[in-house]
Amino acid sequence: MAKNTKIIAIINQKGGVGKTTTAINLSAALGELGKKVLLIDLDPQGNSSSGLGVEKEQVENCIYDVLLNDVSLQEAIVPEVTTGLDVVPATINLAGAEVELVSEMARENRLKEAVAPMRGHYDYIFIDCPPSLGLLTVNALVAADKLLIPIQCEYYALEGVTKLLESMKRVKSRLNPSIDIFGVLMTMYDGHTNLSKQVVEEVRNYFGDKVFDMVIPRTVKLSEAPSYQQPITQYEPNGKGSIAYMEVAKEVIERG
Repeated sequence: MAKNTKIIAIINQKGGVGKTTTAINLSAALGELGKKVLLIDLDPQGNSSSGLGVEKEQVENCIYDVLLNDVSLQEAIVPEVTTGLDVVPATINLAGAEVELVSEMARENRLKEAVAPMRGHYDYIFIDCPPSLGLLTVNALVAADKLLIPIQCEYYALEGVTKLLESMKRVKSRLNPSIDIFGVLMTMYDGHTNLSKQVVEEVRNYFGDKVFDMVIPRTVKLSEAPSYQQPITQYEPNGKGSIAYMEVAKEVIERG
């Protein structure tokens, strides 16, 4: 039976907000819940790829080749890096892609065209975006059905998000009328501080029911897991971080 694929860009142009952590762990959690998931690493740093144990030296085709060398997305997939999860890796080549895409025809649509044949093969396709609003991120905004925005529980949490929403509106009016916010995820939550609670309240006031009920706690294990090349669901299956991402995965499924 063909699946009704949802393509979700995990996006926030501010770095260090838990974007890659969310890309890896939410994808893995959905895989464990029986979903078929593809994670596209669109960040030149390639942290989603290495955090899931993809050996970049052995990668024949990465997302760069898909965007600029007419390689099909299928040819760049590293299958079953963990239960139910395939990855399209990024390598350092991608760093030059922003500049090289400028002169390409239909440059904003490259990713959308590459992903199209994968619809029906996966339940979810996640795109881990770079922390900037350049052409790679625009490609993600054009290719995605929805956006998932991780926001760190810290001062100025909403700063930067307004810029992202402006970019989304521009893309919506010109290139992808259906793009919208799928969910907002609060990350690095510290229950012991008033600040974390205040930020969550502020973000809930701003985004309403788009904000996931579950917040992702600040835990050492979540930052350690990538260096062991494992998602948190494997690295510490019964820990706080793992439980939190499993809960978010269930909310994602409920939202359809």
